[in-house]
Amino acid sequence: MHPLSERKPHRRDAQPTSRKGQRGRLLWRWIGVLLLTVLLGSSAFSVWLVMLSGELPDISQLSHYQPKQPLRIYTQDGVEIGQYGTERRYFVPIAQIPQRLQDALLSVEDARFRDHPGIDIKGVARALLANMSRSRSQGASTITQQVARNFYLSSRKDYQRKVREMLLALKIEKQLSKDQILELYMNQIYLGQRAYGFEAAAQTYFGKPMGELSIAECAMLAGLPQNPAHANPIINVESARKRQLVVLERMRSTHVIDDDAYQAAKAETLRLQRQAPPPAYGQHAAEMVRQLIHAQHGDEAYTLGLNVTTSLRSSDQQAAYQALRKGLIDHEMRQPYRGPEDSEELPDGVVASDPFVSQALADHADDEDLRVALVSQATPAAVVATLASGEVVVINGDGLKAVQAALKPRANKSLRIQRGSVIRVSRMGNQWAITQWPQAEGAVVALDPQTGQVRALVGGFDFERNQFNHAERAWRQPGSSFKPFLYSAALEQGVMPASYINDAPLIVESSTTSLQNWEPQNSDGKFDGPLTLRQALARSRNLVSIRLVQMMGVGPAREWASRFGFDVDKQPDNLTLALGAGSVTPMQMARGYAVFANGGYKVEPTLIHRVTDSQDKVLFEAPPVKLVESMRAIPARNAFITNTLLQEVTRSGTAAAAQAQLNRTDIFGKTGTTNEAVDAWFAGFQPSLVAVVWIGYD
Repeated sequence: MHPLSERKPHRRDAQPTSRKGQRGRLLWRWIGVLLLTVLLGSSAFSVWLVMLSGELPDISQLSHYQPKQPLRIYTQDGVEIGQYGTERRYFVPIAQIPQRLQDALLSVEDARFRDHPGIDIKGVARALLANMSRSRSQGASTITQQVARNFYLSSRKDYQRKVREMLLALKIEKQLSKDQILELYMNQIYLGQRAYGFEAAAQTYFGKPMGELSIAECAMLAGLPQNPAHANPIINVESARKRQLVVLERMRSTHVIDDDAYQAAKAETLRLQRQAPPPAYGQHAAEMVRQLIHAQHGDEAYTLGLNVTTSLRSSDQQAAYQALRKGLIDHEMRQPYRGPEDSEELPDGVVASDPFVSQALADHADDEDLRVALVSQATPAAVVATLASGEVVVINGDGLKAVQAALKPRANKSLRIQRGSVIRVSRMGNQWAITQWPQAEGAVVALDPQTGQVRALVGGFDFERNQFNHAERAWRQPGSSFKPFLYSAALEQGVMPASYINDAPLIVESSTTSLQNWEPQNSDGKFDGPLTLRQALARSRNLVSIRLVQMMGVGPAREWASRFGFDVDKQPDNLTLALGAGSVTPMQMARGYAVFANGGYKVEPTLIHRVTDSQDKVLFEAPPVKLVESMRAIPARNAFITNTLLQEVTRSGTAAAAQAQLNRTDIFGKTGTTNEAVDAWFAGFQPSLVAVVWIGYD
């Protein structure tokens, strides 16, 4: 026996006549469907409906359509900063769906939608003739039939399902108007990339609402329902383009557009959104909101279509995000280079512009500021590297200052930059520079001192790499930025801004013989002698702060600090309190400095302004905040005098750069650092805004 004869034959080979037989059966099946359609159009319709009504599902829910919609979080001015849910979906009433998009969809999916009763007899006949002459079946489902299938039936292709689909379509047409049916379809249909409905697809593929789509863009989206995987323009541009041209031709043939519009749309170059833009740089804030909403609604929070408006302002949020990142990147440029992140094999002969080079970076996360790059050439004078986008950059001069040791021929292997090295580069003015991912982290909190509304919140350098929210959850030593609260306590006990306190060596005897006496120092190791209270805070003299706490007593000083919202149990019960050796969060610091900024009142930071459901019904709205005496934390005179001290800090003291760079005299604030600069702070304010910045090492 021939070896090939032992192979199990393919069904077509085993039954040579089966193809013809299958076509015959398919023909009779479609004839049956056609006859059924005719019957359903006659008086027999009511008989069929009675017989099968027990098997058909209840469709009353279609009149109260509530699709699964994600939780969306916005800034106060309407910029989306977060979306949580398995499906990307926006429900849009039919009256708000552009007519050109409706026309594009109907022209290719169901041109006689407005005329047929749910079943298109002409379409069935056309499909019957097509299937008689082709091996692949051609469907004839109307929009209404697709609604029936998507909501109630499986996609399995068999005679019984097709009959049920037709009956359901007729039932739906009796209960709903054409606009209601089209509204269901255009909001429910899956269109690829986790996008459900045409509004989500417009946002996903083009980064704009569907009201702004051109005819060409409408045609591209209208081509998706038939096969969203095959016609997905992000995954398969060529197939998507072919399908788009089919839609445009149908639009012209159905007279939805004229020839001029057809030619213009055909020639239009579409700009696809291949990556979602960063959501207003508010990921840490959005995650805070998500946790609060989930705690109240459970997993339904991701399907109810809740919309949360925060108190954030997008311009403030973006400014805070960019400022923090710039500060951390600049700080990293001053640190020793730690070596490339990784390496990739680059075969000989592959040049920097070869697509293979950028493709080799596919598994390395890119960043808008710290671009990932693959080195193709490296010498002490210049480095040639390719970005993930395919752009080739040349780094030389000052751009190589931080990595000179890594470019030497005998550089340590872990440090060496060479062909195949994966590095980080950043734009510094008009040139590129080699840098590295920061080891330090940071946080920014800005809030309105009159209401406590959070205007900006950045919880770290990069949310994708580190979801830990340093703004809310990082308990850090505040260092000298805590001193104003102690100075406020001293003022309340009679010390005045002009009172002199000695900045001189101090020995604090240990209460136990096993411990050495404590000899605190100023940060510069020097002593200035007698200083006024105003001078001492401006220069941030440690010895003066310690003597103030000695004079007041540690207990009363801790109690006074609690008035600003700090946890007493997280502040040391000894003289190291004077040096800010306790623990606070950036959010707590912002709340504490707000007391100075608003004249002595304690406000609670709030992030959620309003919550609405998918129908824009208000479920929650934060009540307006008005400062009243019951909220008072310290006397107004105390806040006023402390503020004069803080203004001196920014005028002539450790934070003088703030006034100098901003050229503003209404800036109040205080710096703070801890041993070996593990933590660095600036807390500042003007009457309408408080901002706290922390940078440090986890």
